[in-house]
Amino acid sequence: MKRETVIVLDFGGQYNQLIARRVRECNVYCEIYSYKTDFEKIKAIQPKGIIFTGGPNSCYLPGAPTYTKEIFELGVPILGICYGSQLMMHLLGGKVEKAPVREYGKIEVTVDQKSKLFENVSEKTICWMSHNDYISELAPGFTVSAHTADCPYAAMENAEKRLYATQFHPEVLHTQEGQKMLSNFVFNVCGCAGDWKMDSFVEQSIKAIREKVGDGKVLCALSGGVDSSVAAVMLAKAVGEQLTCVFVDHGLLRKNEGDEVEAVFGPDGPYNLNFIRVNAQERFYSKLKGVEEPERKRKIIGEEFIRVFEEEAKKIGRVDFLVQGTIYPDVVESGVGGESTVIKSHHNVGGLPDYVDFKEIIEPLRDLFKDEVRKAGLELGIPEYLVFRQPFPGPGLGIRIIGEVTAEKVKMVQDADAIWREEIARAGWDKKVNQYFAALTNMKSVGVMGDERTYDYAVALRAVTTTDFMTAESAEIPWEIIGRATSRIVNEVKHVNRVVYDCTGKPPATIEFE
Repeated sequence: MKRETVIVLDFGGQYNQLIARRVRECNVYCEIYSYKTDFEKIKAIQPKGIIFTGGPNSCYLPGAPTYTKEIFELGVPILGICYGSQLMMHLLGGKVEKAPVREYGKIEVTVDQKSKLFENVSEKTICWMSHNDYISELAPGFTVSAHTADCPYAAMENAEKRLYATQFHPEVLHTQEGQKMLSNFVFNVCGCAGDWKMDSFVEQSIKAIREKVGDGKVLCALSGGVDSSVAAVMLAKAVGEQLTCVFVDHGLLRKNEGDEVEAVFGPDGPYNLNFIRVNAQERFYSKLKGVEEPERKRKIIGEEFIRVFEEEAKKIGRVDFLVQGTIYPDVVESGVGGESTVIKSHHNVGGLPDYVDFKEIIEPLRDLFKDEVRKAGLELGIPEYLVFRQPFPGPGLGIRIIGEVTAEKVKMVQDADAIWREEIARAGWDKKVNQYFAALTNMKSVGVMGDERTYDYAVALRAVTTTDFMTAESAEIPWEIIGRATSRIVNEVKHVNRVVYDCTGKPPATIEFE
């Protein structure tokens, strides 16, 4: 579908997805591309604006990520952030060198309010700095538009050519007026209309799916999670009886979840999705036997999913399309599109096998972040209790069990997780945190229970607050809730004698354990 697009050109920065997310908050569609993307491809997209990300390199060193100077002649507005600002200066004739004073953290920045980038921004504002290099000389045609006590060129611009650059990171929440700055770039500089809205996305997606599928048969991989549920309902509205939804119970679901999914999407539920349940627990346990490495587990689970779907498709007859609830963070974290390192292979992206026996895979939510998926779900009329249910990864408890997966370990983590979720909900904290679960560590330790020595597993409890699931903070759960859950887990779950609480944010950790 044709839509105005802002491109994020990724030079290896850790905040690439965050930049895209902030642009989308302006109701402007945004995609991430690697700096290795061919210039002609960027040109063909006809972007309304381009944003260069930060990155860990020094732009003046051999082999550092760079891009063709032709991009500055496109006539498209460009905003360089951190490394992106330094690269812009370096390519256009300025000078970048090692900073005499490294700036890191929250810094007071003085801005020129006459700049289109800083319209309605306070003259003195707090911004997030993170750099070892600095711009010592501006490129010809540029003027300074912000500075700090130690950074003479904290922001610069060539207003005539619509080229802007900031040494700080406007995309992070630590930059107090950063969203205002990005909004200024998107609207004041790029001239975007801001028409990326969920109602039109849903309507256009249903129309596009209907045209693509024609009279073909569609098989949807339904896990019961938010993403696949929204994808399934969208497909049902688009193609009706041509859709069959297959729910694979791989034995790695939360306690009683298989029955709960069937109650919602099965023949007696509110949706008529031609629902098929496949109980494949032993099959997955057998494939995972002896496997400890996280990426191997993900890929095994991903491939086995596809093989089950292929088998079910053959039973149904001719099936042309496979539908998955892949979302944008899955794509980027699996190393598809941007330049950042592969963080983890998502079972429905980087975990797919090389050969898939379907004409095509349809991923209607591939362009959306998690909160956008929820908005799409509401637009589709899906009840709030389903749209806002706890996120659950496709590989399930397979990546919440550190090391080898066994039926016994699955039972332990299911029971511990159920207790943790019960206590969170009982205390009313289910409305205050965005994701919470229990994981089984691979650590055994000595304990004493009933005057006897034990040597059993430790369970890790996790709860985070987040808006986009790209960054997250560990939730400060009251100690009495953690204490109550701990007491119940060590008393009610066999082979667990220790409980720990994970205090790590994302980054440096990920939300899931593997």
